[in-house]
Amino acid sequence: MNNSRSESYAAAGVDITAGYKAVELMKKHIARTRNEGSLDEVGGFGGCFDLGFAKGMEHPILVSGTDGCGTKVKLAILMDKHDTIGIDAVAMCVNDIICVGAKPLYFLDYIACGKNIPEKIAEIVSGVAEGCVQSGCALTGGETAEHPGLMPVEDYDLAGFAVGIVDKPKMIDNSKMSVGDVVIALPSTGIHSNGFSLCRKVFDIDNNNPELYVEREELGGKSIAEALLVPTRIYVKSILALIENVDVKGISHITGGGFYENIPRSIPDGLCAKINKSAVKVLPIFDVIAKWGNVPERDMFNTYNMGVGMSVVVPANQVEEALEILRANGEDAYVIGEIIEGDDKIILE
Repeated sequence: MNNSRSESYAAAGVDITAGYKAVELMKKHIARTRNEGSLDEVGGFGGCFDLGFAKGMEHPILVSGTDGCGTKVKLAILMDKHDTIGIDAVAMCVNDIICVGAKPLYFLDYIACGKNIPEKIAEIVSGVAEGCVQSGCALTGGETAEHPGLMPVEDYDLAGFAVGIVDKPKMIDNSKMSVGDVVIALPSTGIHSNGFSLCRKVFDIDNNNPELYVEREELGGKSIAEALLVPTRIYVKSILALIENVDVKGISHITGGGFYENIPRSIPDGLCAKINKSAVKVLPIFDVIAKWGNVPERDMFNTYNMGVGMSVVVPANQVEEALEILRANGEDAYVIGEIIEGDDKIILE
């Protein structure tokens, strides 16, 4: 690629050689993500993945998910900290596809930027690679697009998609859920990657409010900015361990829309998740958001995960086993509710 340079394109604001340098810088991060299906090095026109290991499945189903990090990127830009936002991009995708029991296979990212600064792009991709390592999927490729004139030079956006696989007889589809089943919470690390538009308003993030950077006792010595930027927890390995040993009847990834939108997505018609609000271990950052923004409790539960990044529904007679498995895999899981008859899908009381 040493002879590939367009002076005219560079004059228009796009330095294609910066793209080549970024790829070289990120290769060491991508190498960490190689798994059983990885085939080629990044740099070709398509990311290839070998599905040969799926021959042992009765009816293999590919499951895909795509997402971005929302306006959390704005905070990463303000803090000039770019090595964790990629974890969020991966997490938002793999945490979705695990809800049907799919094991993530590979991930591709898309970075749009005002100016391609190779070191910054490589830093972003280092986070993407870390998310892939945490979820056991390969980073098989991606795209960095320089958009001069469309975005300020310091700005970027990050999105991606994941593909996973599940044997059809083992898919989780809530068809076996019944009255008396129990809802278990898996704690979040913070607000994850949703509700940042409200956070931006509450904390005046767009104007780089200096109060963002003050260390606060109620946040364990962290600043608001640090607490908000904590990356999304990835639940893949703990959920895979759970579904291998327990009859999991439903899984919800609690993202934008909070409890009221996401838990009902895993509840079949005629049943309702009765959630005990007092059992929810609300993280301090949510108390700060509610206080600073004067946000009503229902709006908080309808916007944020409130400290519960994922919920799973299991039979009552397998609750203790489920909790033991989740805790052995690093999740401080606990019971927050039960399944009852009803048409509301969710009740919080």
